[in-house]
Amino acid sequence: MLSPERLNRFARHIVLPEVGGAGQARLAASRVLLIGAGGVGSPALQYLAAAGIGAITVVDCDAVDASNLQRQTIFAEADIGARKAEAAARWIAAFDSQVAVAAHDMRIDTDNAAALIAGHDVVVDGSDNFATRLAVSDACVASAVPLTSIAVGRFQGQVANFAGHLPGQPCYRCWVGDAFDADDCDTCAADGVLGAFVGMAASLGAMQAIRVLLIGASDLGDPQWGQLHLIDGLKPGLRTVRVPADPGCRGCGAA
Repeated sequence: MLSPERLNRFARHIVLPEVGGAGQARLAASRVLLIGAGGVGSPALQYLAAAGIGAITVVDCDAVDASNLQRQTIFAEADIGARKAEAAARWIAAFDSQVAVAAHDMRIDTDNAAALIAGHDVVVDGSDNFATRLAVSDACVASAVPLTSIAVGRFQGQVANFAGHLPGQPCYRCWVGDAFDADDCDTCAADGVLGAFVGMAASLGAMQAIRVLLIGASDLGDPQWGQLHLIDGLKPGLRTVRVPADPGCRGCGAA
């Protein structure tokens, strides 16, 4: 049950028929793992915390740099040099003391992904390289935990929910294949990125993660598995494509 103070805080959610009291109670009982507290993860984290998620775990191995501040909205000048995971945890604690928060100053990889994912209801991946994304995707399939993927490159964004552990549903590897199990990829430092556009993609990603958490609790709980939302920030525009399950996928092909 939500306390009177929590009912008041989330009253605008609760009056929505698509969320309601049952939906808000589900969010309060949910656990989210956020991979990356950077350009995508930072604004996504703000909306996840604001939604009343009960517990949030943040994983990041980087430190705050002055160049991060134009898009990584949870950090301030005083955070420059601080570890991002720890600074993100401090932001959550200051924003909502009722959210249980854990911070891991480390890089998630094939060796530790399963242990970090265990016990969470959804993984939100805002990491910046394919090797991490594919390791997370494979571990999500093996752990039967849904994945919300958020990615941005210049003015192009991609957001999707994956559930490769479910029969007939694709995983993230079904979308990108096996050619990207490497650390090298385009970077914001090389290509540039507009903070407001990253926020657009991150907000949609937070919305999609909330859909997953509300499955069976409210009308908003349509996870839209495998529907890849492609955002064009210049037009602007949005189109959606269906990612088919790859029967030969080494991440989920046997699911």
